[in-house]
Amino acid sequence: MTQLATGQEKAFLQQIPELHPSYRLLLGPGPCNVDPRVLGMASAPQLGHMDPEFTRILEGTAELLRQVFQTKNDLTLCISGSGFSGVEAALCNLLEEGDTIIIGNLGFFSGQAVDIARRIGANVINVQAELGKPLDIAAVEQACKEHPDVKVVATAIAETSTGLLQPLGELERIAHAHGALFTVDAVCGLGGVPLAVDAQKIDACYSGSQKCLGALPGLAPVTLNERALQVIKKRRKPVQSYYFDLENLQRYWNGDHTYHHTASSNLVYGLHESLRQILEEGLEARWARHQLHGDALKAGIKAMGLPLLTQSGYELSVITAVKLPEGVDEVAIRQRLLTEYNIEIGGGFGALKGRLLRIGLMGYNSCRRNVDTVLAALEHILPECGWSVTPGAALAAADAVYRR
Repeated sequence: MTQLATGQEKAFLQQIPELHPSYRLLLGPGPCNVDPRVLGMASAPQLGHMDPEFTRILEGTAELLRQVFQTKNDLTLCISGSGFSGVEAALCNLLEEGDTIIIGNLGFFSGQAVDIARRIGANVINVQAELGKPLDIAAVEQACKEHPDVKVVATAIAETSTGLLQPLGELERIAHAHGALFTVDAVCGLGGVPLAVDAQKIDACYSGSQKCLGALPGLAPVTLNERALQVIKKRRKPVQSYYFDLENLQRYWNGDHTYHHTASSNLVYGLHESLRQILEEGLEARWARHQLHGDALKAGIKAMGLPLLTQSGYELSVITAVKLPEGVDEVAIRQRLLTEYNIEIGGGFGALKGRLLRIGLMGYNSCRRNVDTVLAALEHILPECGWSVTPGAALAAADAVYRR
């Protein structure tokens, strides 16, 4: 006999209504809105994590990732988790207790590697850049000289918290000259800024599915070359994390598909589709699209008299970091964008809390419509939040970029 919900259960459910989430234009530092094709694919019928059809999809997704990472690395796969799971997986596989790592710390997100490496028990040398400025290459080289046992040199190509694009060439040269592995955080860069893992001699690289890759949150693509893999194979002790053991994950993704964990087939479907879209567009065309719309947005911001945090010449195309003058209410700006326009943007962390707006144009969201929308909204809101603007100046400046 079928049991019906009790009166108590029905009363409880009335207190917690069905979900009807609001639409938001996600122009923060991630996640971003995704293409309807990606959403559609993510809602396809679920497959079990050991289903032969799904394991073939894993293999295909890994092949697509190799193309986007621009690598031939066999160990290319996804961690089931956010971008931080990629950081943790890379470091806990490459580092053991007592190993030395030099971290080129560009801000909040790349700086979290410091905490992660310390938790592993590594000897962490934190070379910190001034917020919004690139690393002092001489300081990194000096740190390598002072620590000849350095095992890993780590940094980010794109620092989400400050909108900084970090050049990698000299850092790679220094790392390898001192016998260290070179690892790169590309959580918000992969799929949006030029990155070529093999050509740039990156030993380990990781990203996140929800930013420029244009998929849903929940996956962290990682790739390690043979040099890095040999370091893992020669560990004194097993990797301390079962979940992040990359050799075991490699067997699940690219080997005999030995069980490792219950992967979400629907998240993988969405990433698979977003990677296909990236390659349909073409990597260089995609990088150019992000650059164009990022340039237009920055021109509009400057036309409103607002400065950028990031040092000129090192600005990320995919995230624009707007430094707010004293007396301009960051919280009020973001709240009004959300409540009046359904636009979400980001604020600042740490020393930049209350002083920064971070506007993202990533993946599907990197388009002229969104540039014009957010600039028009800011022109309306800013005068009531402590900053006067010339009406129409921002849109005119952005239009001038598009007319070049």
